[in-house]
Amino acid sequence: MVWSGENTLRYSRNILVEELGEAGQERLFASSVLVVGAGGLGSPALLYLAAAGIGRIGVIDDDRVDITNLNRQVIHRADAVGQWKADSAAEALRAFRPDMAVEVYPEALTAGNAVELFKRFDAVVDGSDNFSTKYLCNDAAVVSRRPLVHAGVLRFGGQMITIVPGAGPCLRCVLPRIPSRKDSPGCAEAGIVGAAAGVVGAWQAMEAIKLLSGSAPLQGGKLLTIDTLSNEVSCLSVARDRSCPVCGEHPRITEPLSAAEYDHDRSCVG
Repeated sequence: MVWSGENTLRYSRNILVEELGEAGQERLFASSVLVVGAGGLGSPALLYLAAAGIGRIGVIDDDRVDITNLNRQVIHRADAVGQWKADSAAEALRAFRPDMAVEVYPEALTAGNAVELFKRFDAVVDGSDNFSTKYLCNDAAVVSRRPLVHAGVLRFGGQMITIVPGAGPCLRCVLPRIPSRKDSPGCAEAGIVGAAAGVVGAWQAMEAIKLLSGSAPLQGGKLLTIDTLSNEVSCLSVARDRSCPVCGEHPRITEPLSAAEYDHDRSCVG
């Protein structure tokens, strides 16, 4: 994307930020981000990445818009119910940023496509809603050497960690195995306040923007916990586990696992 009078005005407030400036904005124009999931986290992340001037965005999701999604998945209109989420999100992004390249993948992220897909982008934002896909994203990010902004959200808050392969821990260093289902209910069981997903998803976009613009040093290994009910935010430094099966000194997982293997990983817990 090239500078124009309209772009100068559109991104003028970004450019005024000392840590970003014209050079950082140009890096955003030249960058690309894949967002996995166009749901509660993916919706705000996609919108704010587009608003920041990211040059190319990919969105992958194999689900359709449901009426129960509309309390938090703000990228979708009410008349999009029944439509593929990836297509619905792409329509909204193209309307908002006609000059932006949008790549649509109305399919599941799998062990077979994840690594090659991740390699097509400079960074990945994980907006998925289940642990199997989150661990798949983690493993594919480490294998493809692509930074990943991981997050999960439930009820009034969530957690987030940016994974920078080679420069810090991965998700398995923090949580070696997928939690059992009794210890990790989904939003269909425990509920979710839409604005909480908005806070965490927007923060994910901010992490990607900092990383791609060069406005802040790469900081893998910071586990952020956000509780909007108590208005508490905590940040915990996490060290890389040298024995980690993915990013450790002698990795045993050198390519993403199959869906059945991720399910088995969960079933072995507790």
